[in-house]
Amino acid sequence: MSPYNSKYLAKNFNEASFIITPTKHLQMFAKINGVEGEFILDTGASSSCVDFKYAQLFHLEVEESKIRAAGAGASNMLTKSSSNNTLQIGKWTEEDKNFVLFDLNHINQALAEHDSSIVHGIIGADVLIKSKAIIDYHKKMLFLRSKKSIF
Repeated sequence: MSPYNSKYLAKNFNEASFIITPTKHLQMFAKINGVEGEFILDTGASSSCVDFKYAQLFHLEVEESKIRAAGAGASNMLTKSSSNNTLQIGKWTEEDKNFVLFDLNHINQALAEHDSSIVHGIIGADVLIKSKAIIDYHKKMLFLRSKKSIF
């Protein structure tokens, strides 16, 4: 561990690595309800999301939603929601986490066209703000502040 990383770890930050894909997306692993998946780290996404087709994989209890989603290349998309979940990124954890569910086919098609692996969802600004996140693009590290860590 570098002195740089230990500075954040001493201030109760947990670290997690990410990769930068050929499409310049930040991609990382995270767990929802104990199940690991691949996610895009997206500072422009207001909410963390999961693709509809992975609801069962992550043991999400899905509820109807009247909210419509919009994102790069798509708008007015139907959504569903899921509450009372656990999100874990590295050793950082958030309980009672809500997710928006919608069709991520347009994102995964773009990733596949550039030989990037598909993703199960998006880690959004809701998590980044709550955790007082620091993104180190050069070292490809995400630092998340937490009072509660899984060790």
